[in-house]
Amino acid sequence: MTDPIKTGLASYGMSGQVFHAPFLDTDERFTLLSVLQRQGDQARQDYPQVQIERSYNELLANKELELIVVNTPNHLHYLMAKEALEADKHVLVEKPFTTHYSEAEELIQLARQKNKVLYGYQNRRWDSDFLTVKKIVEADLLGNIVYYEANWDRYRNYIKPNTWKEESRNGTGMLYDLGSHLIDQVLVLFGPPERVQGSLRTNRAQGQVVDYFDAKLFYPEREVALRGSYLAMEPRPRFLLQGVRGSFVKHGLDPQEDALKLGRKPQGADWGTEDPGIWGTIHRDEQGLIIRGTVQSLPGDYRGLFADLYAAIREKEEPYVKPGQVGTGIRIIEAIIASDEEKKSILL
Repeated sequence: MTDPIKTGLASYGMSGQVFHAPFLDTDERFTLLSVLQRQGDQARQDYPQVQIERSYNELLANKELELIVVNTPNHLHYLMAKEALEADKHVLVEKPFTTHYSEAEELIQLARQKNKVLYGYQNRRWDSDFLTVKKIVEADLLGNIVYYEANWDRYRNYIKPNTWKEESRNGTGMLYDLGSHLIDQVLVLFGPPERVQGSLRTNRAQGQVVDYFDAKLFYPEREVALRGSYLAMEPRPRFLLQGVRGSFVKHGLDPQEDALKLGRKPQGADWGTEDPGIWGTIHRDEQGLIIRGTVQSLPGDYRGLFADLYAAIREKEEPYVKPGQVGTGIRIIEAIIASDEEKKSILL
């Protein structure tokens, strides 16, 4: 195997501890070499081999590092990714890719000029439920999909203290946070829509950020509904697909995030395996025979993202998560915001 990719992590908060460091540590194709931690040494306690840096400039100055993971607060993604590219590093950028489409375009152009890989962290392409939905669509089990719905509901009727995610600034709020994933999944399945329409709200008392969104994406042959709420004690289906030959409905969430938060390492053949209690239901017409049954979810596996990133950097392969596609996701987010402000549909 080619030498592992020496990697630096730009933050060691929840994202770094849960979604990045465990994979960089257990995947032999990567070496977690340095972590930016402005105070304390938790990263070294967890991973004794890492070098602690106290500033982003120190991290970028490390000549050994080939890849920088930009997993900082959303409004910093653009500038920090730009600085990493200018320092001749490959860059993995947490979602949202940027807060504005123009910033995404600039980063993509800079990556081309520098001949570096710019990769959007869209790990939810490897969720168990989405992999199953993707297989159903690709296998044409429902025929042409005329309606697609995805919901990301939580119940958090309070303002979480001491977090930038609850502050009113560029890139915060549920649309940028969770909507980024839902939009990306739709782009994988159907490509860009013709027009979008959106409604955004701040429903919690003393809230400063969007905590509810309802977005419609319109295609010639289908309508897509993407929704999220922090005030959903009874969550809606995670996915609902309706096609000319049947329907599929799925509740529950991929188990990987919860496993990672409990400290489990992303290893083993059973990684990402869903509880059978939340497998989806398919109901379809097969040449006049009405069939209804349970669909066993495919295992989720965020390790696939890092395998794809490695192939893009070391083997010069076309990445599955293309920066242009991730940039289009930001363009759609901006169109949804414009639709809410102008109270009309927005053509893309």
